[in-house]
Amino acid sequence: MSLTERVQSRLGVPSLCVAWCRIGKIPEPPAEVHQAAGSAPLRPAFIRPLGIFGVILGAPLLFIGTLLSPLAAGEEALQRMLSTTGEQERHRAAKLEEKRRQAAIVELKLDRTFDGDWNGAAGQFLLRWYSRSSHHNRLLVLSQDRIILASPPKRVSIRQEEQIQVVAEIPATEAVVEDPLAGLHASDLLRVRFRDGSWLTVVTEETRSEVHMHLLRQTRTEG
Repeated sequence: MSLTERVQSRLGVPSLCVAWCRIGKIPEPPAEVHQAAGSAPLRPAFIRPLGIFGVILGAPLLFIGTLLSPLAAGEEALQRMLSTTGEQERHRAAKLEEKRRQAAIVELKLDRTFDGDWNGAAGQFLLRWYSRSSHHNRLLVLSQDRIILASPPKRVSIRQEEQIQVVAEIPATEAVVEDPLAGLHASDLLRVRFRDGSWLTVVTEETRSEVHMHLLRQTRTEG
């Protein structure tokens, strides 16, 4: 059973596609704006004890990885030196593509959490993001008539899918999900654009997630 089917079964919502996502760091809003919005948290909750235990167990592996990374970089450089002309060209092309992708991200302002207007729909939505759930991830669900965000009510380390519940719904008349890099670069970025022109950026767990592919198919069909 696909993630979309599992989510549809759990939430009882007919969905076109789904993807786990998160947002970047929420900038510090003006104090009066934050207070007017209920002074909701601007950060996810801390990792719970089980998650902290996992981090402690993983710390030695991280340390070993840090020690080995220079060796890996040296090995990669040596491989490039010994590689064929065709492989070197592919490597240069990949580096150029990544440079162009990063430039496009900056140009389209996808490196920003939102457009910066706290009075806009996106800014107001962000101010209440973690009041709906203290979990760091959201399941982005697209249906025919709305955008749905689902999440465990509190931050969890495991079994997040089994604890999801709807934490926000946005009618399709009020906002759309876009992939500004569609057809240009593979990306893990999406934009939720509200009717007033304000927007926020979400980062999916997968590059070209199911939502990306759905939007790409939709663009090709309309084209």
